[in-house]
Amino acid sequence: MVKPTYFLPTNFTLPEDTYKALNEDYHQTLLEPEEHIKNRYSIDVSSFYGPYKIRHPFGKASGQLSTNQAQVKSDLEGGLAFTVLKTVIAESEDHQSEMEAWKIKAPRMEVEKITSQNGEEGYTVTWKGRGWEKTLEEYLEFLEESLALAKNYPIIPSCKYHLPPLGEEYKVDEYIYTTQKIYQSWRKYREEELVLEKDFSATLAGTDLAGAKEQVLAWLTEVPAKIKEASDASIYLGVKLMNTMLPDEFQREMVKLLLGPDSNWLGDYAVCFNRLFDPNKGFAGKIGVAYGGYDLSDRNLWALEELLPNKPTRPISATGNICSGRLMLEYALRGAINGQLHTFFQLPQTEYAPIEGSRTQKAIHELLFNPSKGLVAGLLYIRDKLNKNQEPFSFIEVTKLNPNELNEVKR
Repeated sequence: MVKPTYFLPTNFTLPEDTYKALNEDYHQTLLEPEEHIKNRYSIDVSSFYGPYKIRHPFGKASGQLSTNQAQVKSDLEGGLAFTVLKTVIAESEDHQSEMEAWKIKAPRMEVEKITSQNGEEGYTVTWKGRGWEKTLEEYLEFLEESLALAKNYPIIPSCKYHLPPLGEEYKVDEYIYTTQKIYQSWRKYREEELVLEKDFSATLAGTDLAGAKEQVLAWLTEVPAKIKEASDASIYLGVKLMNTMLPDEFQREMVKLLLGPDSNWLGDYAVCFNRLFDPNKGFAGKIGVAYGGYDLSDRNLWALEELLPNKPTRPISATGNICSGRLMLEYALRGAINGQLHTFFQLPQTEYAPIEGSRTQKAIHELLFNPSKGLVAGLLYIRDKLNKNQEPFSFIEVTKLNPNELNEVKR
């Protein structure tokens, strides 16, 4: 059991007039919340995802909620900052795939409360599926439909490529064919370099292969090169790092190796980290499933502390139990410039802000405006701690801070 250092209090305490203003905003629908935040509080919540400037740090992670155009359109209209599409399984020109087992059609999901080893109550979502269960051609149609929705909204394709056992050859033809096809679809709607995520599924953590340290490190270090060699095109590559079932210290070793000062890793950014894996839990007739909640965020935050007070040498896209603006800021203090959410969009309606609008709008409003644990409240709290009350303050500034400046608050 790991226990990270929490640099922020569980609930933010603000001056009475500031709290009153924020509580007022929390209870009303705002059409352009980011501009409102800038004008009323002198706070800039914008950030970046690869080459894109994004309106705030909250986007959607690859999964069951990004499998069709209607979902992506809802993300765009609901005020999300970006969407990572469901993970497609790489295939060769003759439509063969070494990772065929990851094509499972199992859309049913179950949301449930979960209590962490440290006693924190949160939520987790369980499902049986893995990657995109249809063909690559169908995925490319979906990608193009999504890219066509809005020119400046970041739509990020995600792919799972062949991962051979240690010492065996990679199916390079799958890397080449799939990467080139994704790039061709991308270029129909985007002029900038291809932004692509490489997914390492949480279910890999439960296999015998992923149980070996050497195997995991081989995949993490070799696969980025294979992807970039698969195309002459420029690729801005994100790699979703695994939470393995190896000892906790291995997560810190991984962080230091890939994101530390001496790294020569070819990933352009890291998604930290995918979900934990429980080999004994059953769901829909399957034994062994991934899970989240505070056990996940505790391990993720603890692992990223390996580099403090310095920051990672690659941008980080955080994922894992981002259930409040406060949790996003804890990741930001460890260098994360945005956060990918999945479970948070499926919670009971009582967990969201009391405003009119879609589920997505309510979720984003909750993350931004909750007066006790929202992003704006947290940024105001940090600005006060740093005695910068008369100055404009931004989310990006937090990602560059030494968190010890905040007079560490232990939970």
